[in-house]
Amino acid sequence: MTLIEKIPDMTDEGVDNMLANARRLQETGSERQQAQAAELLPALESAAAERRERRLAQAAAKRSASGKARRAQRA
Repeated sequence: MTLIEKIPDMTDEGVDNMLANARRLQETGSERQQAQAAELLPALESAAAERRERRLAQAAAKRSASGKARRAQRA
């Protein structure tokens, strides 16, 4: 199983860490590391963006639900 295939099973923190490492290696790694990082970066960036959007949507839904509950209590 390749690293790209493992991304969906990784935690959000794991994706963020691997993305940071890939970005670092793209700049400072050996030629081989830079090539591997370049291969991984699009998939990692996509996964990180999707997960970030999901967390923001969940937080917004939670805020909305708690706001509705407070308004219902006041009524």
